[in-house]
Amino acid sequence: MTVIREEDLIQSIADAFQFISYYHPVDFIQALGAAWEREQNPAARDAIAQILTNSRMSAEGHRPICQDTGIAVVFLKVGMSVQWQAKRSVQEMIDEGVRRAYLNPENKLRASVLLDPAGKRQNSRDNTPAVVHYEIVSGDSVEVTCAAKGGGSENKTKVAMLNPSDDIVDWVLKTVPAMGAGWCPPGILGIGIGGTPEKAVLLAKESLMAPVDIHLLRDKAATGATLTRTEELRLELMEKVNALGIGAQGLGGLTTVVDVKVLDYPTHAASKPVAMIPNCAATRHVHFHLDGSGPAVLKPPRLEDWPQVTWKPDTQAATRVKLDTLTQEEVAAWKPGQSLLLNGKMLTGRDAAHKRIQDMLARGEKLPVDFTNRVIYYVGPVDPVRDEVVGPAGPTTATRMDKFTRTMLEKTGLIAMVGKSERGPAAIEAIRDNKSAYLMAVGGAAYLVSKAIKASRVAAFADLGMEAIYEFTVEDMPVTVAVDSTGVSVHQTGPKEWQAKIGKIPVIVG
Repeated sequence: MTVIREEDLIQSIADAFQFISYYHPVDFIQALGAAWEREQNPAARDAIAQILTNSRMSAEGHRPICQDTGIAVVFLKVGMSVQWQAKRSVQEMIDEGVRRAYLNPENKLRASVLLDPAGKRQNSRDNTPAVVHYEIVSGDSVEVTCAAKGGGSENKTKVAMLNPSDDIVDWVLKTVPAMGAGWCPPGILGIGIGGTPEKAVLLAKESLMAPVDIHLLRDKAATGATLTRTEELRLELMEKVNALGIGAQGLGGLTTVVDVKVLDYPTHAASKPVAMIPNCAATRHVHFHLDGSGPAVLKPPRLEDWPQVTWKPDTQAATRVKLDTLTQEEVAAWKPGQSLLLNGKMLTGRDAAHKRIQDMLARGEKLPVDFTNRVIYYVGPVDPVRDEVVGPAGPTTATRMDKFTRTMLEKTGLIAMVGKSERGPAAIEAIRDNKSAYLMAVGGAAYLVSKAIKASRVAAFADLGMEAIYEFTVEDMPVTVAVDSTGVSVHQTGPKEWQAKIGKIPVIVG
């Protein structure tokens, strides 16, 4: 009988979440490298180059790939012959491992888990509790999969109860464009089919834990081998989702997904539950076994496994912007898709700060920060370690700030915003009405972006932690004009352009 000791599970969980904070799975990185090689849209190719460069930097520096270091998700398959030598419950052991990982002083990870989700929403400060899924299986070992899932991709989860005669491919192709780019493509789609609604969602999540292997399935199909319906569905969806032209970061391009995963389960005759969950460009998971011999040993990837792609600011093609003297006239002159390099002082703020500002304005109170002619960056950075000015500081999903945009532009003097993914109709209308602009930074390049931040200080709302208002001093921070002063959005024009082009390009898309 295998005996699993308490400390072995705790330490393995702690090591796993540190490991995945800075190591992408090699199969995912190599799939991204292949996507970069074949990409024909310069904006999308540049975004993938930033993601790949960021990934290698994170692996070398042992710092998070993304500032959203995720909610901890653990899948356990516990052998029926296993005996535990522990005083804590399995949930308590896992939570202690997560706590150690996220509070590690050498690589402190951002705590994003909030207690009392429908009430005070107070940060647990250590990213606990983890979300744990259990399965009791035959055998005498414990199989563990740890994943860190960021809010941007989790928020795009979709579930539907289709009629038995409804077509799953049709549902996916209608649903993916409506998800926008907040899940930071290119990534992976996980699809669960059957069972009950909650089973379909769990299948979709579990499917994302498998390696990228669509290329092997494509090779199998090329030999004329018989495919299962699930395999056929993966290949069909891979081709058709990429043919939508959404592309990296939603800018338009050849690769929206590098793989599509499908798991199914028997279901009721009257039902057809379907769930879809995306994995973002910060795909993070690791798999290990415990057999009673001690903590898991995780083998780091080799740096030579990374594609030889190094992104650097293009000072010839991009326009340098002086934030400290920026005027509304300059902002109004920016064009959709234009590459900018930001220099100078920039404020930050996201959901909690925007809500507090809105409430203060409603009460007629003076704001603690002057936003006149300033640019705000939607970000919640990781705490710095050692000699860092700031930890990884990539953009958060901009659409969450849409409902505050008109107020910010018309009542604070703000003239531009930086975030990730598209803006909704209300925000675009406010941008157009106020001759403002929205700039997009690359989601999944948080460590790379942080190197452009040369100074940081808390400017207001310190009690909000990572959601406080900071003032960053930046040097050549790369952004793209995603919505210009006339309301033209590259997240609308780019995918349409590339969807039209893809049918005429004689290459394998995906």
